This record gives sequence, C-alpha cells and structure tokens, in this order.
Amino acid sequence: MSGKQDGERDGKRERRLVLVRHAKAVPKGDAEDFERPLADRGRADAEAMGHRLGGSPLGVGLVLCSPAKRTRQTWQLMEPPLSDRPPVVYPDELYDADAEALRAAVAGTDDGVTGLLLVGHNPAIHDLAAALPGDGPPELLERIRTGLPTCAVVVLDLTGGWPDLAPGTCRLTALHTPAD
Repeated sequence: MSGKQDGERDGKRERRLVLVRHAKAVPKGDAEDFERPLADRGRADAEAMGHRLGGSPLGVGLVLCSPAKRTRQTWQLMEPPLSDRPPVVYPDELYDADAEALRAAVAGTDDGVTGLLLVGHNPAIHDLAAALPGDGPPELLERIRTGLPTCAVVVLDLTGGWPDLAPGTCRLTALHTPAD
C-alpha cells in the first residue's frame, strides 16, 4: 500500500485547471466591448462543447469567469449538460487581464479547491495555455502553441498547490475545440 490518497502524487495534491476561451462573439463595433454578446456560431459552439464535456468528469469545484457578457454567456451555455454544477465567481480583474494576471488569479485560489475552470479572453487565455504545460502529448502541445480557437477547452493537471502554478509546471491532458 502506497499510503497516497486519491489525487496525490509524490505526497503532493494534484489539481486540475481547465482553461476556456470564450466562444465566438459579435464583431467589435457592434456593441461596447464589455457588452459584446456571442454570435450565433458562438452560442452553438458553447452548447455543443458543454454537451461534449457533459459526459467527462472534469472534477471542477469552482469557476472563475470574466464578467464580460460573452464570457458569461459561454459558461452559461456550457454548464447545463455538466454533471457537477460548481459555483461561479466573476472577478472584475479577469476582464482585459493578461496571462500573468490570470495566473495570479488562479494562484490565489483557496487550497481546498482541487479543480478550477477559468473562462477568459484572448490573447491571455492562449498565452497562459501555451506557457503552463511542461509535459503532455506532443501533438496537443503543438496545437496549443499554434493558436487557440474560440470556445477551446484546455485541461491541465498540476501537482502541488495553486501558488505553485508557473510556466512549465503542468501536464496538458486534453484539448477540445469545436472543430474536433
């Protein structure tokens, strides 16, 4: 018997971070940026992504979502098919944040949360998704390096606490896009 509890590796607790780039929004100029809603394609993609993820155990206990209309709508359309409905927080600092600000928001997550989902904007979500993996399937790592389409979902595992989150500290375990 190893003495390790579920979700532990080398005596450290494993955590899951799920990054979501919001779905396709209406073009800039059609509304004030903060209030831009999802386009028809974005609504369809977010619903489809929710159904795709609905059967998979994400293990998410908290959602951090940018308060912008398009990010809120993305999460609201993705959530219904999920078996677990985690609480959602809409921190103002996630809107217009860069990758470092997103990393800092994740690093400040309560230690009791072992699964966190973050819904945000590009280029920050892509920059964070490209920086965090130190390991993972080479074909998925390459796909992330080349870009992250709207409504993409990146699943990363971290051994240690949220404050340990830094470039190269995660294992990329999955990448889901509307085109998959």
